Amino acid sequence: MRFIVILLVIFFPILAGAQQPTRDDLVKRRQSIIESIKQTEAQLEATKKDKNATMGQLRALQNKLAERQRLIRNINEEIGQINNNIQTSTNEVSRLKQNLEVLKMRYAQSVRYAYRSRGSYDMLAFLFSSKDFNEALRRVKYLKKYRDYRKQQADKIRVTQGVIVKKIDVLNAEKSEKDMLLSTEEKQKLEIQKETNETNAVVKELKGREKQLMSQIDKDKRTARQLDKAVNDIIRREMEIQRKKAEEEARKRAEEERRRQEEAKKASMLAAAGGNPANKPVTNTNNQPSQPNGNRPATNNVTAPKTTTNNTVATATPKAVVPKNYDYSLTPEANALSNNFESNRGRLPWPVEKGFISQGFGKYRHAVAQKVEMENYGIDISTAHGASARAVFEGTAKVFSVDGKEWNVMINHGAYYTVYMHLAKTFVQNGQKVQTKQQIGTVNMNDEGESILNFQIWKNTIKLNPEIWIAR
Repeated sequence: MRFIVILLVIFFPILAGAQQPTRDDLVKRRQSIIESIKQTEAQLEATKKDKNATMGQLRALQNKLAERQRLIRNINEEIGQINNNIQTSTNEVSRLKQNLEVLKMRYAQSVRYAYRSRGSYDMLAFLFSSKDFNEALRRVKYLKKYRDYRKQQADKIRVTQGVIVKKIDVLNAEKSEKDMLLSTEEKQKLEIQKETNETNAVVKELKGREKQLMSQIDKDKRTARQLDKAVNDIIRREMEIQRKKAEEEARKRAEEERRRQEEAKKASMLAAAGGNPANKPVTNTNNQPSQPNGNRPATNNVTAPKTTTNNTVATATPKAVVPKNYDYSLTPEANALSNNFESNRGRLPWPVEKGFISQGFGKYRHAVAQKVEMENYGIDISTAHGASARAVFEGTAKVFSVDGKEWNVMINHGAYYTVYMHLAKTFVQNGQKVQTKQQIGTVNMNDEGESILNFQIWKNTIKLNPEIWIAR
């Protein structure tokens, strides 16, 4: 137990450091959050054209609040790293200044010594006082090294002074950036207070239209259930089609393998018979005519083939290597596509070029009618009016509609399926092969003037959380 504790003490700081985002990562994340806030503000302005409060406005405001809080957390992380850098730089400047003082002191000592022995007579006396020629050479080398030492000391002083100036410049830049981040944080806090008040006002107005709101909630629930059933039915049919196709291909492969083994068996039997049919005279290695079957003389040049228990010729059949995550209900091509899709988890492109997640995956309480439990089978992505939906991965498209007003596209990726709901029109047809980022349709505008794409990911009949699959 003590050994485990010691290991944790040693390795925990290392693991914590490995997970710590770099300064560049934090800067990129801050810029990404600011860009997301700008997109949300643009979509919020579009929904504000309606004088009455809408769920679209509430969703946009809630997303802005969440993004601003995330931005403040990111800024605090940046400030923490800057404080560490400032402390490190301050310690480095202090150490360099101490080194500079030591270098100056040593240089001053060498200068004073050189001043005291500056006369040419003293130098000559120092050389001629040598006992022999070799000692004189050593004294010459000593004098040369002493001059070089003084030059090196002077160079070190200049270099150290230059490093101190650069370090101080970096330190000042870090302090300026810290001040800028602190100012940005204060502005974000003021915006949060302002938007919180605006959000509360929208919620209050929406609660005043509770009857209309409950009617819309019931309608949304019915539509979601219908779409979920339609998707489930289509996936089950697709799975059955793929299963039959896989079985047919497996049957063909088995027949091909059986035919190959039979040909190998015949070839082995012919080889055992010397390559000739039975009872046909052949010439053996001793140039003597062979006898009919049953009377053929023995020879040491022919080895009888190995036979199995049912007297069939045994042939060497290589074992098939089964790939990892192989699904026997899929064809080899579909298995490869499925594994490629799975390997891109967390790196899939967004199904729209610009937008924000206005509602996450799974069950949740309604933003206004708190007692009402809702469920999202995917994620809702609010985007610009007229925005195009695009495939997140290559596959085969399936187009369907439930109410005849909106269109939906499902793309088959082997064992995985991606679903793109609430499209005004589509650019693909049933059975069409699509590529990654290919436009498949235009996002429809709902009754409140919002363009929201519902994006889902299924593995066979199991719903998955798309947020952990797309790049963030």
